[in-house]
Amino acid sequence: MKIILLDDVKNLGKTGEEVQVKDGYARNYLIPRKMALAASAQNLRVFANEQKAREKKKTREKQEAVALGEKIAALSLTISRVAGEEDKLFGSVTNADVAEALEKEGHKIDKRRILLAEPIKALGIVEVPVQLHPEVTVPVKVWVVKQ
Repeated sequence: MKIILLDDVKNLGKTGEEVQVKDGYARNYLIPRKMALAASAQNLRVFANEQKAREKKKTREKQEAVALGEKIAALSLTISRVAGEEDKLFGSVTNADVAEALEKEGHKIDKRRILLAEPIKALGIVEVPVQLHPEVTVPVKVWVVKQ
């Protein structure tokens, strides 16, 4: 049976590919789990239309991420912490702290999108990358100052 894959299927193919599989595998596994469609002329047209809609949505999301990235890149966040001798912090500044500072500036960003390799443990200026989209990552200046 010829099918069109709606999702990537390991050892079979990627989204949008037309592949040949056994009838039982298609009817009992792939089609009920909405991982594939039977490759009829009508389903090919439906899939093509859905694919165009998905591409438009991806493009729009990327444009929104780029616009937000320009706003965020212009920001300079200040986070104050208690520090001891030699400007070492008691504790550290984590991605959750950076997300909270961004939220105070009016930009709600999930803390998992802030790509801080390890917590900041000293005073100073650090550029922290923020991933807004799989293809859009912008740096944010974070000033860690003494409280």
